Amino acid sequence: MPRFWAITLLLALPFRGAADDPHLPGGKAKGASAVLEKKTFAGADGKALPYRLLKPDGAPAKSYPLVVFLHGAGERGTDNEKQLVHGVPEFAKDENRKKYPCFLVAPQCPDGLKWVDVDWSADSHAQPKEPSEPARLVLELIESLRKEYPIDPKRIYLTGLSMGGFGAWDLIARRPELFAAAVPVCGGGDEAQAPRIAKLPIWAFHGAKDGVVKPRRSRNMVEALRKAGGLPGSTEYPHVGHDSWGPAYRDAEMMKWLFDQKRP
Repeated sequence: MPRFWAITLLLALPFRGAADDPHLPGGKAKGASAVLEKKTFAGADGKALPYRLLKPDGAPAKSYPLVVFLHGAGERGTDNEKQLVHGVPEFAKDENRKKYPCFLVAPQCPDGLKWVDVDWSADSHAQPKEPSEPARLVLELIESLRKEYPIDPKRIYLTGLSMGGFGAWDLIARRPELFAAAVPVCGGGDEAQAPRIAKLPIWAFHGAKDGVVKPRRSRNMVEALRKAGGLPGSTEYPHVGHDSWGPAYRDAEMMKWLFDQKRP
């Protein structure tokens, strides 16, 4: 397991406003659509999951990292477009594609479903016994991509925001051996699962003024991980509300840290 460190930052960074909020009109995919192929995955039970795929840019290599990106509630649907509004454009930037060539998969959760079936406004939750249907399809999709493309099995990363942040906490607890690192943004998990993921490199982000998902959800997970012997990263923005994904995904240090992680 790569060496990791505990880091707690309180930063007053600029963040994007209503024009970038998927819960408000005006959110756009910021050109990411042009470099991510439109695809649909059919699960073992025939259920379909739309997804977008970014392929590596740069010199060919024997294998590449895979970034799994889980969007928020406002991007659910079947258009295979809305899930590109936040976070994905940062990975798709020319400079980042050159620095960090990778595969990135951005599945789209159907309307009315969730990456994990829990109440986002609650103070805590117990992990459901089984993954949600979209989450199960995501795990199947990862295995399918590993068979089709030259993906480094030691460098599979998971990140998500809001509903996707909950999904990220959920999936790493279900499959801690699959992922090399995770970046959950403004989400929350089941603190009882902390011992299962204590050794996994994790960097959590949240806005201190978040009125949708309580900041304590990230704080409590970080505290539980530390009690379990982990060294999670934690960044809380004191003047940011729910849209902490803006500064989180623009953070060059986070991006570098993520791609530095590798399973033994």
